[in-house]
Amino acid sequence: MRFLKWLYTAWGMIVFSVVFFSLLPLLLIPIFFPSQYKLVGILNRIWAKGLFIGILKPYKVEIRGELDRKRQYIFCPNHFSYIDIPTMGLNPVNTIFVGKSSMSKVPVFGWMYSKLHITVDRSNLKSRYSSLIQSMDAIDQGKSLVIYPEGGIVTKKDPVIARFKDGAFRVAIEKQIPIVPVTIPYNWIILPPYEFLVWRGLIKVIFHEPIETKGLTLADIDAVRDKTYAIMNQELKKHVDTYTALKSMI
Repeated sequence: MRFLKWLYTAWGMIVFSVVFFSLLPLLLIPIFFPSQYKLVGILNRIWAKGLFIGILKPYKVEIRGELDRKRQYIFCPNHFSYIDIPTMGLNPVNTIFVGKSSMSKVPVFGWMYSKLHITVDRSNLKSRYSSLIQSMDAIDQGKSLVIYPEGGIVTKKDPVIARFKDGAFRVAIEKQIPIVPVTIPYNWIILPPYEFLVWRGLIKVIFHEPIETKGLTLADIDAVRDKTYAIMNQELKKHVDTYTALKSMI
């Protein structure tokens, strides 16, 4: 079984690379012409779908609330697996990511990532502050953001969400744009961060109803953060039976 996982993972890496290098010439457009930033979200969707189709991985996008593509949002997904990143590429709204700075060290891909997205070293106070300012600037430019509120893959007990950082909620309230809680229930089984071997299972992403922040102040950060956490945590608990079934297959 483990040998099959290695083969499947190797195939996944090949497909990932082929799709990436096929799209790289198009990704250069928003790098050299920043006003074309909406291409990032479009290419993210093509990349994600191409990857999942190429590795024969079924995926399902469930939208619980209306997402207006003309509005800006901050999307807050749980983060249990590295495959969460391409999963968020399935987002129907064009976005850029706020992600860890170590991504920029990956050859070619890292260069592209650092040019199109916002990177942060969460162990460095100056970097965290800089990413906050960059996030607000990105909102002013008309962009929507994906921010993992746990601050990375930090949970020690899957699938339990770690405590949320305040950054995403501060930006949303200061800029008066909605927060969208996003639940990704199965990726921690499909690609565990401690094993890095891909296996069977459904890629599912649930976009919950947006939480409006109009009229709120920074005094409301805790309330918005806790509401977002509660929505995602309750959703994860609904999938306990499916977790058990999936784990029995692995």
